[in-house]
Amino acid sequence: MSYFTDLAHQYIDGEWRAGSGSWDIIDFNPYNGEKLAAITVATALEVDQAYRAAERAQRAWAETNPYARRRVIDRVLRLVEEREDDIVEAIIDELGGTRLKAEYEVGAARDFLREAGHLALRPEGRILPSLVDGKENRVYRLPVGVIGVISPFNYPFLVTIKAVAPALALGNAVVLKPNQNAPVVGGGLIAKLFEDAELPAGLLNVLITDSAEIGDTLIAHPVPKVISFSGSDRVGSHVGAVAGAHFKRTILELSGNSALVVLDDLDEAGIDYAVDAAVASRFVFQGQVCMAANRILVDRCVEREFTEKFVAKVAALRTGDPRDPETHIGPVINTFQADALTALVDQALADGATALLRGRTRGNLVEPTVLAGLPDDSPLMRQEIFGPVVLLVPFDGEEEAVRLANDTPYGLSGAVHTSNVERGVRFAKRIVTGMMHVNDSTIQDDPLVPFGGEKCSGIGRLNGDATVEAFTTQKWISVQHSRTGFPF
Repeated sequence: MSYFTDLAHQYIDGEWRAGSGSWDIIDFNPYNGEKLAAITVATALEVDQAYRAAERAQRAWAETNPYARRRVIDRVLRLVEEREDDIVEAIIDELGGTRLKAEYEVGAARDFLREAGHLALRPEGRILPSLVDGKENRVYRLPVGVIGVISPFNYPFLVTIKAVAPALALGNAVVLKPNQNAPVVGGGLIAKLFEDAELPAGLLNVLITDSAEIGDTLIAHPVPKVISFSGSDRVGSHVGAVAGAHFKRTILELSGNSALVVLDDLDEAGIDYAVDAAVASRFVFQGQVCMAANRILVDRCVEREFTEKFVAKVAALRTGDPRDPETHIGPVINTFQADALTALVDQALADGATALLRGRTRGNLVEPTVLAGLPDDSPLMRQEIFGPVVLLVPFDGEEEAVRLANDTPYGLSGAVHTSNVERGVRFAKRIVTGMMHVNDSTIQDDPLVPFGGEKCSGIGRLNGDATVEAFTTQKWISVQHSRTGFPF
């Protein structure tokens, strides 16, 4: 099977078909510019057809034994294991991810599929006491119905699996719109895995399209009860506003501006470890990760030693062909992003920053850049940098570190490095983020732990019990076993 030939289609009600739009989304390999596929976009008509198919199929699926739903998820897991090599190759081709990144993404997706299978059995009802004699209060946890999922380009296979698999396991149906930069890995490939795992038709539908074609139809359509979106805060704000106007629940996983903080009590080995964590936190998948550490905050007591080692390690990173096992940094997703990063660095230098390391831009290959000396009022200090550019910022003492770490509209992830774990925990509690990690990378995910952000980094949580809360609803049914005395 050629993924980019066979899966580059719409998938609606169990059928692979072309969209009825008047233009095509072109899927390119970001490293060499090779055209992988051309997909005619879905229109508002297909959006309606997909949601109506999901609505019809979901009613029976919600009544299906949860063990049967779990078996479908288990079959998807086995298929991912059997096809891992092909999926890794597709991620490298479509996203420009290195082999290491692609293998990590598939491995993590396997872990989340295992947990999704368990989630099918997780919902529990309750019987609660009543103020009224003879009354029994039953609280049922039920699937919400149909969920709209909008997934990103950076980890499309993993992030899509994280939403789609548990949503289906919990008895819902899904309409998925992958990012147009990842229509196969984040869309068609997912549909094929579930189709081959014998998921009943209509429960998962994939629409390859763009807001330029369908507007807000995917969000405003009357069928979906929950919209799960992963992407930028700019788009997420619009998604939340439209969904809220139609009384829909949203799970928004948005942009970040994470800080990795290096405190003053590290010895030489601790500094070496912090350097390794900082490099990984910034440059995994070319820095195109919402949890990536845009800012490295370093206490002046250890600034010199840390900076020398950090810059040397970054300078040794190799940028090039993502298929080359020696490559650390592949291409960014497209030319627009490459040009934007170049302009961002040029502006920072014009505003007074110093380049401790200045990388070149060659096509979509953007070599690492390390900036220091940014003015406190630089906009770059507070915005997300979605690429291999990092800011080194010194501080004097813990109070200033807390102020700097929180001086951003975002609050997704972060990390702090210290020789005293409990000091690290106390520091972490003071940072306004959804996630904070002591002596580790800012880039973390775990199937059981609530994942999500504060401030402009999002609303809601996924993973484990948080996913059950996000994709189910509670229903109160009371039973009056004796006679009620009515007032009239």
